[in-house]
Amino acid sequence: MRHYLLQRAGLGLLVLWAAFTLSFVLLQVLPGDAVLIKFQNPDLGLSPRQIAEMRQAYGADSPLWQQYLHTLAAMLHGDFGYSVQAGVPVSELLTSNLPGTLRLALCGFLLATLLAFVLATLSRLPALRFLRNLLQSLPALFISVPTFWLGIALIQLFSFQLRWIPVINPSPWQGLVLPIITVAVPISAPLAQILLRSIDEVSTRPFVAVARAKGASEHYVLWRHILRNAMLPVLTVAGLLLGELIAGALITETVFGLGGLGQLTQQAVNNQDVAVLQAVVMISALGFVVINLLVDLLMPLFDPRLQLLRGAT
Repeated sequence: MRHYLLQRAGLGLLVLWAAFTLSFVLLQVLPGDAVLIKFQNPDLGLSPRQIAEMRQAYGADSPLWQQYLHTLAAMLHGDFGYSVQAGVPVSELLTSNLPGTLRLALCGFLLATLLAFVLATLSRLPALRFLRNLLQSLPALFISVPTFWLGIALIQLFSFQLRWIPVINPSPWQGLVLPIITVAVPISAPLAQILLRSIDEVSTRPFVAVARAKGASEHYVLWRHILRNAMLPVLTVAGLLLGELIAGALITETVFGLGGLGQLTQQAVNNQDVAVLQAVVMISALGFVVINLLVDLLMPLFDPRLQLLRGAT
């Protein structure tokens, strides 16, 4: 088990290094310069010499390989650099904006999981057998809806038409209801599709037939035998969907005007604030690695055979 954890941790570090390298290269080849965008403003009245000194202070005139090594070493020590536009350390911007995004992403993921299980279980209930085809077609509908369009549609319906959720000065939790639904619906679609297919596949296995032959009810067979064994593919997909979840949260924050990494990213893109964009990429990559590592650790709880295989290695 220790060898397996070390192997997964090593792969996670490799993913983080690849994400850092690719994002650094892509951000450096973008046209424009954040230092020039800010300090060449005529209202500041800076001379070309002063602007050159500012570029030197921010390290913008250093060779790319020096910038790469300096930025990599700083991030290994938890230093994300300085925001050119805000004039403060990037870590301060992350501290103030990251909690809102994490709250939205976590609540959205929990709601997406709940929606996926409701769709999957309802389609298996004997009393709702006639709704099976309809319920199985809903995930495909959910996944095809663009996040930004869904957010605008929900605002139009629940805020302007029904007037259930105020647009101006909502309470903290009122302001999160529609964004959470916007994030959850597209994420619930692939989870429900995988769970439905996994349930159908598990239902044909011999141990399910044995449980039914012993007189177990359909509800007992579904909850005790089928769903537990159908969870493995869902856990794997849930870890892989983290990137889409973060991307959906960033778009949703922009649509609803919420403070978080979405608004921070939008401002950084407009101002070409490379340090902030690099930090957002690394935070997203770190979350992806951590979630997938947790999924790997949870899988043996649902399938004891994995404990034996990993113990043997």
